[in-house]
Amino acid sequence: MGHLKERDITVIGGGIAGLTAALALSQRGAHVQVMERAEALRQLGAGIQISPNAGIVLETLGLGPALDKMSWRSDGVLLHDHAGRQVAALPLAARRPDLSFRFVHRARLVELLANAAENAGVTLTLNTEIEALPDAALVIGADGLHSRVREVLNGRRAPFFTGQTAWRALISDPEPDAYARVFMGSGRHLVSYRLPGDLRNIVAVMERPDWAEEGWSHPDDPENLRAAFARFGGPVPGWLSRLENVSKWGLFRHDVAERWHDGRRVIIGDAAHPTLPFLAQGAVLAIEDAWLLTEALDRIEDQQAALARFQALRAPRVTRIVEAANANARNYHLRGPARLVGHAGLRAISRFASERLMRGFDWIYDYDPTAERL
Repeated sequence: MGHLKERDITVIGGGIAGLTAALALSQRGAHVQVMERAEALRQLGAGIQISPNAGIVLETLGLGPALDKMSWRSDGVLLHDHAGRQVAALPLAARRPDLSFRFVHRARLVELLANAAENAGVTLTLNTEIEALPDAALVIGADGLHSRVREVLNGRRAPFFTGQTAWRALISDPEPDAYARVFMGSGRHLVSYRLPGDLRNIVAVMERPDWAEEGWSHPDDPENLRAAFARFGGPVPGWLSRLENVSKWGLFRHDVAERWHDGRRVIIGDAAHPTLPFLAQGAVLAIEDAWLLTEALDRIEDQQAALARFQALRAPRVTRIVEAANANARNYHLRGPARLVGHAGLRAISRFASERLMRGFDWIYDYDPTAERL
């Protein structure tokens, strides 16, 4: 170790991926500049889930106590049918009492990372539009779905519209609830969980043929979301009655990038492997990437070899998670007899073989990036 000391590194993108990488690199002695085109680090969206495979990275970076104060602990996931009846329970935290599952507001996490990065010596430059990639010894592209760095490395490729549109909203909700709840209906589903500050995060996805633009910042009429989920029961009608502001975006499937680096430029997070939001692993994978890229650069003296090792290590895991998220999109939206059979099977497994059901997620949550051997 020690190959990062005094190295100059430029990170493009001041989101979760870029700031986590900047913090980790700076803690190893690198001189890091983060270039962000926004005037301020205002993160759109709302809640995200931080499972243990990312939480352990943030804790190792020294952010554990602060993260605990700003997050809500999760006990696991409850699956419901569209009427609100419970189909299956995944008490993940009880199975892993030594690990933490957290709900956190994205903006608060970005704020925490930015403050920690600046305290570690990172230079954060805002309101900087990248016309051409910097001529630097190492440029890290953490610039998201429409990454300029990815385009330079791989060319421009159009994503595939999945035929699904998603809504995101926050509502006021003082009722304690330690579970992420998924309500599954025909051609649509809704996910909700509590956040600190008496808030509830809502993400609702519906299959529809009309195209919606990618991104989180497109406002929509709350009545459209209420109408799309009017037949849902349980707590959903009460939640939707409190909607005030709603964002809408189209869900697009992107391939995992074939080329992650060229020896001087490398991509991480959504720039390398955009993921549909059906396993709550998008931000988590970005945090894993940031840690393991730092490890590779610190442990392997030759930069080309370090970047090659990083891609070889990450590509199989992220590809598997992207594919699993794609499959979840189908499983949540079953119709007719397939839905009846699928939900009956989930009820039976949850009741009589819950351990088997949860073991299916071990490869995701039990992974420890900080223990990876490079």
